[in-house]
Amino acid sequence: MLKNLFLLNYKIKMKKYLLLFIIAVFVMSCSKKVEVKGKITGGSPLERIELMEASGVGTLPLINMGINKDGSFSGSFEAPKNGMYVISYGGKQNLIYLKGGQTLNISGNGMVFPSDYVITGDAKKNNDFFTAAQKYLGTYAQTVNMNELMMKDEKAFLTGLQKVEKDINKNIDENVKKFSPDNEVVEWKRNDIASTLLSIMTQYEMGHKQMGNPSFRVTKAFTDYENKLQTNKDEMVKQIPLYRTYLLTKMSPDFQKYAETNSKGKTDVTTSELFNQYLKNKKDLSQTAKDYLLAFVIAQSDMHVGTPAKTSDKIKKIIDEDIKDATIKSDLTKLQFAVNGPKVGDVAPDTSLTKQDGKSYKLSENKGNPYLLVFYASWNPYIGESTVPVLKEVVNFYKSKMNFVFVNVDDTKDLFIKTSNSLLKGITGTNVYADGGLNSDVARKYGVYGFKLPCFIVIDKDGKVASRSFVNLGEQELITVLDKQTGLSAPRVNPDIQLQQQPGMGTDPSAQPAAPQQQPAQQQPAPTK
Repeated sequence: MLKNLFLLNYKIKMKKYLLLFIIAVFVMSCSKKVEVKGKITGGSPLERIELMEASGVGTLPLINMGINKDGSFSGSFEAPKNGMYVISYGGKQNLIYLKGGQTLNISGNGMVFPSDYVITGDAKKNNDFFTAAQKYLGTYAQTVNMNELMMKDEKAFLTGLQKVEKDINKNIDENVKKFSPDNEVVEWKRNDIASTLLSIMTQYEMGHKQMGNPSFRVTKAFTDYENKLQTNKDEMVKQIPLYRTYLLTKMSPDFQKYAETNSKGKTDVTTSELFNQYLKNKKDLSQTAKDYLLAFVIAQSDMHVGTPAKTSDKIKKIIDEDIKDATIKSDLTKLQFAVNGPKVGDVAPDTSLTKQDGKSYKLSENKGNPYLLVFYASWNPYIGESTVPVLKEVVNFYKSKMNFVFVNVDDTKDLFIKTSNSLLKGITGTNVYADGGLNSDVARKYGVYGFKLPCFIVIDKDGKVASRSFVNLGEQELITVLDKQTGLSAPRVNPDIQLQQQPGMGTDPSAQPAAPQQQPAQQQPAPTK
């Protein structure tokens, strides 16, 4: 009897432990966190490594990592989904395939990274497949004279393009056997190739119309091949930004006519508004395609640092009412917050910061006085070159009527102390550190990213947000807000004294535009020889 009870109790315990084990394995397998670590030989501490989703719409950096003196770096981020991600460093970009729960071990030489990289560990096989496919495309491109192909008659053009497709897919099949990658990355690569071929076909059609033959029409064989290349349209529009560009290019002439007709007499209508109305009449497009295309246009056309509040309100209404996909809606909302910062009139988010002496500091300590909140980092190229001289003048002019709080978002407190002592020496104000840098609570609450540094926000005497985020200290709109908050009247300055073009998603000022945008088109398999 006791033996039977013991066995029963043992079995119950084993079932319990087995259940816990299964739950643990399930949790691990569903984890979205990606651990990143690596080393760049000859890497510069002034450069940053960023990762962002490649297939998203107007997505923001998921992680921004500094380089140690020995070239090493590390960090982690929540991956929205398994798929392609853009990695950027020093003004260069490349694609890598990542899955939640993986550890990305990546290394390279600072002269070429990330154009060329080495991956080890559990992300290796998928990226070995991707790298091999990309290298083949680079070699294969040298064998195709695209100019010559584009000048051929339609039948010869289609024959040539179909050969390109066959050759590339044959190589993909060979690499699948060699590296055994996951099906998802293989599907992505095939969709990427199909999107590139579709873009080439659009160029062919438009080119022949522009060569003195506006009535040029392609045959059924042409459109049949187009349809063959896009049998899974919704997956392609989700995965490949280049496919979205293809669809927009195809509908561009029709939309231009629609926009000209429906914008007559209207001075404040936005591209996003017009395109939103245009899409409502497109019965041949799925809701998925409409959501991605509308989001693409919103991010490209009407969502930038400096967008007027009235336009931002219009865009928010479109996002709330007409974007149906929850993920896209969320991404655009985050992007709009990152671009504009907290809403003017709302109570300024409070947060705990740290002074050089280690004492805690809260932004709410300024209540009763208006203040200018300045976010900066040592690695941002604009803070020392162009901002500090203008900042000195602004502080000296307004300091009798308002406070200045300089929030450092460097990676460590030691860097904060060194940077604030050197850059802000002699400038009146409170110097504080945001623990965690760009991953800090204050950066999150104020929508601060690398592409927005340095960043300026005015808070009024009642502790409410008095301005949108500014990235140019010489903007007239910012000066007007400062004048209003202080009762002073600043002399007008030339805004060109400070660089108006701010860096994009990375830290290199020439790498990207001023606001987060779609990812560049993937490498074409057969550019002009």
